[in-house]
Order: sequence, then structure tokens, then C-alpha cells
Amino acid sequence: MPSSALTLVYFAWAHIGLALAFMALVIDPALPGGYFLHPRMVAIVHLVTIAWVSGSILGAFYVVAPLALGMPLPVRAGDWLACAAFIAGTAGMVVHFWTGRYGAIAWYGLLVLCTVTWLAVRVARGLRRATAPWPVLLHVVLAFGNMIAVALFGIAIGVDRAYGLFGIPPLQAAFAHAHLAIIGWPIMMVVGLAYRLVPMFLPARMPTGPGLAASAVLIELGLVVTVVSLLRGSGALAVGAMLIAAGLVCFVRNMRAAVKHKLPRPPALPKRDWSTWQTHVAIAWLVVSVGIGVMLALKPMGGAATGIAWVYGVAALVGFVSQIVVGIQGRLVPLYAYYRAMAARGGRPPARAANELPTARFAFPIFILWTVGVPWLAWGLASGEPVSIRLSSSLLLAGVIGGGWYLGYLMRAATLPAPHGPGSR
Repeated sequence: MPSSALTLVYFAWAHIGLALAFMALVIDPALPGGYFLHPRMVAIVHLVTIAWVSGSILGAFYVVAPLALGMPLPVRAGDWLACAAFIAGTAGMVVHFWTGRYGAIAWYGLLVLCTVTWLAVRVARGLRRATAPWPVLLHVVLAFGNMIAVALFGIAIGVDRAYGLFGIPPLQAAFAHAHLAIIGWPIMMVVGLAYRLVPMFLPARMPTGPGLAASAVLIELGLVVTVVSLLRGSGALAVGAMLIAAGLVCFVRNMRAAVKHKLPRPPALPKRDWSTWQTHVAIAWLVVSVGIGVMLALKPMGGAATGIAWVYGVAALVGFVSQIVVGIQGRLVPLYAYYRAMAARGGRPPARAANELPTARFAFPIFILWTVGVPWLAWGLASGEPVSIRLSSSLLLAGVIGGGWYLGYLMRAATLPAPHGPGSR
């Protein structure tokens, strides 16, 4: 059963990282400035990308692998050591980004690389026993491969900034690294897992067939072309952007076809599932970010590019990637809490089913805070208004704190008696 406390540790660290990122903007809303690649802003970005996004993916994978992919992934001592290395590596990277010590960043990046490589090797060994279709597993394999490449590339950039060994152009390397990190890791993973998780959550019939591989192939090809073009400054950037967009269009078409074949809805599930609605809002931000990315690739914006770049970054990193993690956790954590409670009862099912655990008391305020906070943050950063940055970051910080509280509520609710049973009086 996917009931190890390791997932809870990853999720707790992820919430701490994202809360610190928004807290920094609340305390010092002028910190971003007019240029987004200075060390302290990069530190905040890595709190989002590594602590929140990567920490959430790594923790969730120990639940998703057996439940959605049919891949046994029992937690071992090495997994706990890998988690400790991830937390130490993330903390060390952020601290040394903040102080501008790039040489030390590379060493802490090795710890993150070791964690991802450890889990990637375990996943590779479990592929033979997985029951998910091979196109879904292709997305997962490519995502882990891309993340290893991201870590290696980031270490190389840090070493080059500290010692000048490779002569990598800093600005071009930063843009290439960012696109490889966001598109190659969380977007590729979300697309692949969505083919299994979304039908589980609705519920609907699982999509199958080799056509599911089209999204993986197109996104990966577009990513390679985009990264090479950004590093070399070639004119193929528009081609890469169009390939990535085509891959995401394939994904949307596949999902639309799948959700048409809905299955009977579990009666215990709340009528208004706000966590699922939050994933819908996140996908809308994905459309915005893809549109802006294609526009920037086709026609540079000149002096207006800075404001557009802020909106592009917020749309992709906060609006889509960060927010879809919130939405998925809102449906995945009840399953995890259910299996934790079952393990605590010696394998006997708890009194409450997993579908009884979600509640609008938490999910709806979290949905509102993110829905209002994301566009306001994009506006504040693009316009350089400290008041908007502070207030929007405060809303998002409240959403993160509420999400952490909701996680704790779900873990406890799974252990309580049924609401209308004899033990609830």
C-alpha cells in the first residue's frame, strides 16, 4: 500500500519552500526589480521549481506509481536517504543563490541530482511490472531523463559562473535551463500522469492506444529544438515552440476524447470538486503561457519584452505548474490518507472512504486565493508595482498555508469514524 510517511515529508518540505518564496515577496516586494535573473530572484524561483514542484512530484510518485501506473514502489532506506539529500541540496542551493556563491551551488545541486537519479533508476527497474500503457510510461521516462539533464546543466552553469571553465553565455544558458526545467520535467510528467489520474478522479474510461505517445514525442522534439536554439541563438526557436504547442494540443485532444466516456460518479464525492476546478484553471494558464511563448518565438517584443516575460514566467511557473500541483494534491492526498489509515488499522479499511474526505471548506478558499492571486502577481511583476506584488503574494501565501492545513486535515479525517456512524456521536 502507498502509505509510507516519506510522501508526507516531501509534501511538507514542498509547502515550506513555496511559502518561503511568497513570504520573501511579501516582506520585500521590490526584490524582483526590473531584471529577473539576479541571484535573489533566482533563489526564489528555485524555491518554487525545486522545493515545491520537484518535491511534490517526488513525494507523489510513491503514491502514483502503484495506484495509477501499476508499478510497485515500496519505500526503502535508500529512499529516505535520497529525501534527506534532496532537502539538504535544495536548502543549500537556495541559500547560496541568495548570497551569489555559484561554486557552492554546484555541490548542493549534486545532492538533488542524486535524489532524482535514485528514483529514476528505481522507476526504470519497475517498468517491466507496470500495467500502464507504454505511451504513458514514455512520458514518465522522458520526464526523469529531462530532470537529470536539467540538474547536470544547472551544475555546469554554476561551475562556469564560479570558475569560467566552459564559457557558457549566462543569459542564453539561463533561458535554456529554465525551459528545459519547466517543460521537460513537470509539464512532461503532468501530461503523462494526467492520462491516468484524470480518469481516476472524474471517473472516466482510461485512454489507451499508441496515439497517446504523440504528445511525448512532439513535446520532447520541440524541447530539444528550443534548448539548442536558445543556446546557439539560431532561428529555429519558432519551430521548437510550435512543436511543443502541437504536443500539448495532442494532449488536450486525447483528454477530451477520454472524458467523454464518463463512468458513474462516486456518491460520496462532493458535488462541486474545487480541486478539480483548480486544475482546469491551471490548464487555462498553460494555454496563456504557450500562446505567449509562441508569440515571443515568432516575433521578439523589443523593449516591451520585459513585462511580457514576467507574465510568461508567472503563467507557466505559478499559474500552471505550481497551481496544477495544488489541484492534483487536493484529489491525490485523500487517497494517500486513506491508505495511511488502512495501514495503521492493520490492513482493515477505515470508516471513511477516500471520496468522503475532500471538503469545500478548505478546497474552495484555496481555489479563490489562487484564482485571484496569480493574475494579480503577473500584473504586479509586469508593471513593477510593489503594492500589487505584496498583496498578491499575500493571497498566494495564504493559499499555500491553507493547502498545508488542508493536507493535515485530510490525514486526520481519514482516521475518524464515519460522520453518521455510531462512533461519531
